[in-house]
This record gives sequence, C-alpha cells and structure tokens, in this order.
Amino acid sequence: MRLVLLGPPGAGKGTQARLLTATFDVAHVSAGDLLRQAVADGSELGQTAKSIMARGALVPDEVVIGIMEERLRRPDCAGGYILDGFPRTLRQAEALSEVLNLLQAPLDRVISVEVSEDDLVRRLAGRRICRACGSMFHVETKPPMRIGACDTCGGALYQRDDDKEDTIRHRLRVYREQTEPLIAYYEKIGLLRRVDGRGTIEEIAQRIRQALGDGLVQS
Repeated sequence: MRLVLLGPPGAGKGTQARLLTATFDVAHVSAGDLLRQAVADGSELGQTAKSIMARGALVPDEVVIGIMEERLRRPDCAGGYILDGFPRTLRQAEALSEVLNLLQAPLDRVISVEVSEDDLVRRLAGRRICRACGSMFHVETKPPMRIGACDTCGGALYQRDDDKEDTIRHRLRVYREQTEPLIAYYEKIGLLRRVDGRGTIEEIAQRIRQALGDGLVQS
C-alpha cells in the first residue's frame, strides 16, 4: 500500500499514520522527521536545509523533494509506505508523481482527514504539556486532577506558543492556501477519499480503513 495522508494541523495525521503502518507493516515516512534527520546526519541536502532554517526561512520544495526521493528509494519502502506531511504544495505533489513514475510505484490512495476550523482550534488550544516529563493533557477532554499540575510527576503544565489561538488560525490559513489545492488535484485523478476527522482515534481509523477500499484493506 502506498498512501498519502492529508489534513490540517491537529487533524491527527501522525497518530493515524502510525496505526496504519502497524496494521499494514509498511514504512511511515514523515517529512518533518526526515528533515530533522537529514540535518542531524549532515548530508548534503541536510546541510542545505540547515542553513535555510537557520535564517528562519521555509525549506524550498526542491530540497524537501530531494530528501523525500532519497527516502522513497530505500528498500523498506519497496513494500509500501504512508506519507505524512508530504506533499504540502502542488509543486511537491507533481514532483512526487514524477518520482513514483520512475520507480514504477504509483500511489494507491490519498486520504484527506477533514475537521472544521473551530474544532481544530478547540483541540489544539486546549492542549497542556508538563514541563518536567512531557505528559500531555487537555483542558476539556483530558484535564489534570489539579489545575496546572501534571498527574504523573506534579510538574507545571504550560501551553506551547504554537497552540495559542492566533497562531493556530494562522497555521490553518497557510494550510488552506498551500495544501488544500492538493485535495482538488488528487480528486481530479481519482485517488482522493475524504474522511471525517471527528471522534475517537479508533473511530477515525475505522473510517480510513473503510475509505481505503476492499482491494487495500487487510482481511
């Protein structure tokens, strides 16, 4: 199975990607993880990405595409993969198609995990993290027993800067501008399946399995 997961920040793509890779025994390919690893390894593309990020600029499509192409050529991707966080732009999607054509391994499906903006803001803005041990809580769905204190170690809870409402809405605007055109792109070529991203992790996972279709889902 070769699958792309699309969805806005907070839609739970990473969680669902990990579940799918375990179910289908395929590689989980995260663009963010690959960029960080390339920088840590000091590869040529990683050094380029590091210098760009040090200036506070966005890593250009060509660098991200190069890192992803290297990853998709590794042996563990021959049996399938879940792409998480890539492609993010139409240019990346077109480049991915070119690479996969060369590898003679086209995509099977593209899943769009869809959640309303207000739901995403509530989901992300309510997160609180322990400064000491990293445990995560939510003011509505998983509140701590004592306000502001971690249930695990008693450490202080805080809200990340990128979980503040103004920042979240900005990230969602960027997503709509850059990534939502991919939905139309993949829909036009018949690969897209839309999935309701509300509910529990298992409910969403079940919808994704149904959306993948009989030919791809394990019995």
